[in-house]
Amino acid sequence: MKHLTDRNQRQNKTSALRRGLSLLALAGILPAAACATAPGEPDIASHPTQLKFPELSFTPPEAARARSVLSNGTPVYVVEDPSLPLVDLQVMIRVGAYLVPAGKEGIAGAVGSQIRAAGVEGRSPEAFDEEVAFLAADMSTSIGNTQGGASFNCLTKDLEQVMELFFHMLRKPAFDQKRLEIYRSQVLQNLARRNDSTDSIESREWQRLLRGPEHFTNDKVTKTVVEGITREDLTAFHRKHFHPGNFIISVSGDVKREHVLALLEKHLAGWKSQGGEPAKIPAPGAPASPGVYMIDKPDVNQGRVGIGHIGVKRDHPDYFALRVMNHILGGGGFVSRIMSRVRSDEGLAYTARSSYDFGVYYPGIFRAYFQSKSESVAHAATLVLEEIEKIRTTPVKQSEIDNARNYMIEVFPRFFASASQVAGTFANEEFTGRSSDFFATYRDRIRAVTPAEIMRVAKKHLVPEKLIILIVGNSKDILAGDPDKPQFSIRKLAGGRTIESIPLADPLSLKRE
Repeated sequence: MKHLTDRNQRQNKTSALRRGLSLLALAGILPAAACATAPGEPDIASHPTQLKFPELSFTPPEAARARSVLSNGTPVYVVEDPSLPLVDLQVMIRVGAYLVPAGKEGIAGAVGSQIRAAGVEGRSPEAFDEEVAFLAADMSTSIGNTQGGASFNCLTKDLEQVMELFFHMLRKPAFDQKRLEIYRSQVLQNLARRNDSTDSIESREWQRLLRGPEHFTNDKVTKTVVEGITREDLTAFHRKHFHPGNFIISVSGDVKREHVLALLEKHLAGWKSQGGEPAKIPAPGAPASPGVYMIDKPDVNQGRVGIGHIGVKRDHPDYFALRVMNHILGGGGFVSRIMSRVRSDEGLAYTARSSYDFGVYYPGIFRAYFQSKSESVAHAATLVLEEIEKIRTTPVKQSEIDNARNYMIEVFPRFFASASQVAGTFANEEFTGRSSDFFATYRDRIRAVTPAEIMRVAKKHLVPEKLIILIVGNSKDILAGDPDKPQFSIRKLAGGRTIESIPLADPLSLKRE
């Protein structure tokens, strides 16, 4: 989702600044340290497998210690970190594409972009941009399918000025008409290119097959929709959904809790929340029938393949066992079975993986995926299906489950690697309604997963009879296969069922021939 991409970009910039400040602080220390010799250096292990590490000791922070509530009812998470003179603030917003009526699909994305880009009441876009830049602040807004976000990063000394600009922007965006025209032009250029890559095509069509053609998660933005977006549309959408009752705020960095809360009270004062329960997020429709689906793109020499079916929600009791299972099957990179078999053993793809996504509001999707030469697509797909069947019917090795569990336990502290991550993680958990004991019991529940559990959940939740196989590429060459390996073919994968051909949609209208 775009808001996650913006958040990651902002965090990357913050990390780079933090690294730079840290290097400056260490400049006078490193030369002396480099010349020092540690007494009694331990012997170096002759092989990486002989390396020994102390057991990881880590206690996750508690959300309740960071949580406060403003007088208007808005939850706020504050995590103090005085190590560097920086402040991060994020607002999670209950808004998304699911709230947009049919025929207006582009409004949510436009509002998410233009709140930041198109000026504020009393200031032109150029003047607002200049003020933000003068303060060396990084400020962004976005709206995805089920969540909106707004954030800023600044120096501590400028916090009050930046916060004033930020909440003025959120509260009274101007939606400048000229900036809207520029946005339209940019979106139309992107639409014209969305059939250029097999990645874009597969992502769009995969969602349509698995979620049903009418679900809001499908890409339905067309040239007509974009051209029909008006400033009044943006203003009405913003007025209805942007208010403190839809906010969860997280703040981290060189701040004091009392000071931050006082500033938030000041800048949210008089901004009334709208009553009522949040709109329910619609469930998907029925997925397409199991089978093989092909989209012809004759100008490429590789086929992109997705294999999968509907999964479960994240509150399912098999959540932890399924996470470990997927790590072994295809989620663990080079140590996973699919990657080892398809890439390392056979050299058929640069990467081959699987994911078992767990839906928050409706079931997620299991998906195995790869990209291979047209002639070897059938071969690689056959190997992936064999690995899916193998993990369903044969107990995993103890070494595999140990590697998977150890990895997932050892990387657990990354959820809390920085003050910004701690505050953001807590805010996100409240936003999505996860149980407060999730992190407290996470590692113990991963450790409790056994080989028998892996096979049980694989057999229950990986269902070959329900698999949808989507292939995007040069259909003629992919169907022809490798003449030296006739035992592998797409027709065999179809198992006697018709291979469904999906016409490539027009990039601007999404109409099919």
